[in-house]
Amino acid sequence: MVKIENAADYASLVVPAELLKGKRHLTASEIEVLEKNLNHNEDPSWNNVYVDDSDDGFDPSLIHLSFFAGFIVLGKIKRIVLKYNDLRLECGIQRSKLSNVVTGELCVIRNVFYLDNYRLGDRVILFNINEMSCTNHAKFGNGILKEGEPEEHRIWIGVANENEGRKVLPFEDMIPGDAYLWSHYRDDEELLKRFVELTEYGVSHELNTFGTVGNDAVIKNVSIIKDSKIGPAAYIKGAFKLKNITVLSSEEEHSQIGEGVEMVNGIMGYGCKVFYQAIAVRFVLGRNCQVKYGARVLNSVLGDNSTVSCCEILNNLIYPFHEQHHNSSFLIATTVMGQSNIAAGATIGSNHNSRSPDGEIFAKRGFWPGLCSDFKHNSRFASFVLVSKGSYQYELDIPYPFALVAPGSNGSSKITIIPAWWFMYDMFAITRNKDKFTKRDKRVKRIQFIETDPLAPDTMQEVMNALERIIGLTIGYLKSTNNEYIEGKLTPEEQYQAAKDFLHQNPDAEFTVEDSICQKKYGAEIVKPAQAYKTYRKVVKYFATRTLMSFCQDLNQEKLTFELVEGIRRLPLFTEWENVGGQIIPSDKIQELFASIKNGTVKNWADVHEFYKLCECSYEQWKVRYALYLLEKLYSRPIEEFSVDLYRNITDDVSIVAYDIYNASLRSREKDYTDYYRNMVYRSEKEMDEVIGPLEDNSFLLKLRNDTAEFTSKIKEIFVGLTK
Repeated sequence: MVKIENAADYASLVVPAELLKGKRHLTASEIEVLEKNLNHNEDPSWNNVYVDDSDDGFDPSLIHLSFFAGFIVLGKIKRIVLKYNDLRLECGIQRSKLSNVVTGELCVIRNVFYLDNYRLGDRVILFNINEMSCTNHAKFGNGILKEGEPEEHRIWIGVANENEGRKVLPFEDMIPGDAYLWSHYRDDEELLKRFVELTEYGVSHELNTFGTVGNDAVIKNVSIIKDSKIGPAAYIKGAFKLKNITVLSSEEEHSQIGEGVEMVNGIMGYGCKVFYQAIAVRFVLGRNCQVKYGARVLNSVLGDNSTVSCCEILNNLIYPFHEQHHNSSFLIATTVMGQSNIAAGATIGSNHNSRSPDGEIFAKRGFWPGLCSDFKHNSRFASFVLVSKGSYQYELDIPYPFALVAPGSNGSSKITIIPAWWFMYDMFAITRNKDKFTKRDKRVKRIQFIETDPLAPDTMQEVMNALERIIGLTIGYLKSTNNEYIEGKLTPEEQYQAAKDFLHQNPDAEFTVEDSICQKKYGAEIVKPAQAYKTYRKVVKYFATRTLMSFCQDLNQEKLTFELVEGIRRLPLFTEWENVGGQIIPSDKIQELFASIKNGTVKNWADVHEFYKLCECSYEQWKVRYALYLLEKLYSRPIEEFSVDLYRNITDDVSIVAYDIYNASLRSREKDYTDYYRNMVYRSEKEMDEVIGPLEDNSFLLKLRNDTAEFTSKIKEIFVGLTK
């Protein structure tokens, strides 16, 4: 209902004293000029207007055809021109209505038909805006409440579960790690209550809110901006509706919003770009994200350095480095742990295959579903799983990292899984993963460390579990074939050892095993389990040895010694790890954080982020202790008891992996130059080199070759100090 309000009420508003420093009332001659220029004030005395008190701080001739109400505090207005790209506008106020507005120095306000309760920084340009207003209870996308508001007014984001069973409150500094801890530990009521308190810590609940626009921001050709906070150097053009949002921006990481965009109830991170009819509702966008070409991000948190285009993302928690460029859909809730790529036509889940839309898909980092693949909830995927195109009709649980998943062959209802596929068949793609994402990281300020190396404690933990699983499945295979390895082996321990012996002594054996848990109803056929077992072990040795060597280099040591090993052994050992927003953290440390939150030691989210920093500082030490643990677990003995032959076996395997990485990467790239179907579109070799660049100039391969040569030369010496 439209209410009638007395115009005199505006004139009686009290101007905050801090805004009047260096300001004065208008002179009679200035009022005369303003009225001559067809300006109007709801206070006929113009006593509600304050201007800059310096000698040349206010030129009334630069204000035309405008209306004023409430208190108006104007910074310097001088005859100068502000320029942004091709837009050139003279400083001043023209054809606009202002109420309760404070401006900084040298601003342009032109064709802003309703501007209410905003404070502008210096050199701000507002051009062609229908409505820009802020209520006194605005929250700017944060999940807080103002004085007297009921709980149902609080804005939640229903990440990871469509029924909002994992909902979180958005706040300006939120990163995916925060959303993960909040959304995935739902069985601790005290902790969940404290998360709300962390979010509201230090927040004013008074009804005195005003909108802000930071220095050097440019806003033009916009329909509606309401209850929004716009950061410095932000550029907004042609947006349709911006309501209850914060646009974080700075001179170093300026954010942009483009034509037709609608954003409601959320936080837009530093350096983000949202263009071309994109829609975001109840959202948090991390740093350096792009949302464009009609993409829809709803009830979701999107991690740093991610790009989504032409697609739908609904009820999702997505970690950094997520790529989704084509028409595809997250039709139900997912948690995707980053470094992921969603191909065209992919349909992630469906909310029509159960009686309740409460299903979830959980994919660890490196998730890569192929063209036109679709999945049913609930499903779960290990790290760096590549899924071949196809329709997967049943729920999946894929525990094998670096695996290829494909539909069953010859009409079989079983799916096919090749564990360790990346290392056996596409080493180039997995090897350049770290280099690729490091180059894409455009964050100026990095709140949280993001692990981009495919070989890290989280993936090694999965590899070790996969090794145990392959051994267990091999026991069943040996029993079913009455193999001599299993004859007479009655105890579980003897069967386990027999399966290990078989895999070690037959690394190239061609057989398959069935894993019933990988697909509901029909299970999966595990192809090349012996080769995968051998490859997984080599990868663990490579990770462990590389980590130990890096530790020695940090100490300016060329080789491990018994003293260094003893020092490593004194470091805390963590064997269970979690991916918290892209940072790999021991599970025990997370529990320590929760205890500190519940006892009040951790008071706000800034303290939580400090915890992430402390974990980053200790990460290399935790990792090297874990590396030593893995090496000893592979051989079931302390490293001090390793023989010379065993050390030689390790260094040989690690050198083989290093050269396999380089040679496989080289072969993969060489296909672009030697394969008939790849080069048939070029008329000559010179044209091909101009289009894709000469093979010998590939910077990644050049660096990889040099690094491999250096690594393999040093790896031969790493264990020498332990063989004497």
